[in-house]
Amino acid sequence: MSTTVETARSSVIVAIDGPSGTGKSSTSKAVAAALGLSYLDTGAQYRAITWWMLTNGVDVSDPEQIATAAAKPVIVSGTDPSAPTITVDGVDASGLIRTQEVTSKVSAVSAVPEVRTLITALQRSIAAAATGGIVVEGRDIGTTVLPDADLKIFLTASPEARAARRSGEVKGSDLTATREALIKRDAADSGRKTSPLAKADDAVEVDTTELTLQQVIECVVTLVEGKRVAA
Repeated sequence: MSTTVETARSSVIVAIDGPSGTGKSSTSKAVAAALGLSYLDTGAQYRAITWWMLTNGVDVSDPEQIATAAAKPVIVSGTDPSAPTITVDGVDASGLIRTQEVTSKVSAVSAVPEVRTLITALQRSIAAAATGGIVVEGRDIGTTVLPDADLKIFLTASPEARAARRSGEVKGSDLTATREALIKRDAADSGRKTSPLAKADDAVEVDTTELTLQQVIECVVTLVEGKRVAA
């Protein structure tokens, strides 16, 4: 087999979408690492711009203020699945973007069209630069960001299973409150006018409710390898 053909087959673009708590991040990183692909957590980019706005005094309840400030921060995402990074204006924001304050505000910020336009353009440029192939995870990747992705996967799980996973990640969290927060986030993401959370018509749906993380990873790896062979 020629090097050109091998490269073409390995340079697969995989879009993984779904709501919070379905295992998107863990699955995407593991699949990318197993197959030698780059990895992009698009949700981290929306968290990054939200963190920047909160830090710089932008009223995140005011869409006009958000729109005006959207182009100011410089967000850089590292795409190594074993050690993904994200910086904002040169500052390592990996931990800073995971606070409850950012989590509670990110839906409002990400719903503003100007924000989505800028971040979507950034995501597309990163995917285009990943010559060896990339796994991109988010909520609108298969429908809006990369509608021509080679493989689209939509992960789902019951609210109960998702809440249990999230509660397990945060010590001392309340299961009922976590479940209600997830459902609220789903409604905000699915109901926004610009690039709502939705399953692409040609996406493969994987219900992770009864599956272990390893089973989900193996399932997705098999799907990607099948797509490579068919390329």
